[in-house]
Amino acid sequence: MSNNFGFCHHSLIPVRSEPAHQSEMCTQLLFGELYAILDSFEDWLHIRIIYDNYEGWIDKKSINQIGEEEFKRLQDLPCKVTTEVVQLIENRSLQYYFPILIGSSLHGLENNSFSAGNEEFFFEGDAVDIPQPGERNRVIEMAAMYLHAPYTWGGRSPFGIDCSGLTQMVYKLAGVQLLRDATQQATQGETISFISDARPGDLLFFDDEEGMISHTGILMPDQRVIHASGFVRVDKIDHQGIFNASSGKYTHKLRLIKKIL
Repeated sequence: MSNNFGFCHHSLIPVRSEPAHQSEMCTQLLFGELYAILDSFEDWLHIRIIYDNYEGWIDKKSINQIGEEEFKRLQDLPCKVTTEVVQLIENRSLQYYFPILIGSSLHGLENNSFSAGNEEFFFEGDAVDIPQPGERNRVIEMAAMYLHAPYTWGGRSPFGIDCSGLTQMVYKLAGVQLLRDATQQATQGETISFISDARPGDLLFFDDEEGMISHTGILMPDQRVIHASGFVRVDKIDHQGIFNASSGKYTHKLRLIKKIL
């Protein structure tokens, strides 16, 4: 039986662009997320994250390999996602507690317990079913959980997140699956021509000087946008783009609006 799959059993695992600790972090695995192992090089594994098909490299010391049969079992189970910024989970097999972050995945959670591989876990925190019917109010509510998180390239947690990590995680918590990068997310959903027609919860995309999409955020009530720029913040938005009241300048040029819900 092949063991070319894995289950993230840590709070998070950095995923790097190249097989080296000096390489940039391109994304993160959160607890409970599944991945396929594509290749190996020295102390590194090339993986594909099942949730969004994103590829990168993780340190072999951080892996928890599972067989194909167990992978399929976990993939087919009902999944819940955690909704508290941080909560403790117990690894009952190894007899220790550790923190997991908002947006972590719990496959087959029942009566506060579930298993993955050879390990049993116990969790008493808050979690919701995934998938669930996406709701705009849920998007707004979950976005606020990340306010003031520092900008971190490749981050997907309240302790460090990038612009598309923010939109992906907020929509995950609202029961909707987004791809990882802003350019990928811009291919999803239905295009809205004018910001006056957009509604809170819609995705906004912004381009750089070369006309390439390089930034994204979520439309909030009262013509505001929540986005990760230095940190997760709320700014004014109009047909031109994001207006930073502190600097008195537009910081991002609006390119595209997408209705996902």
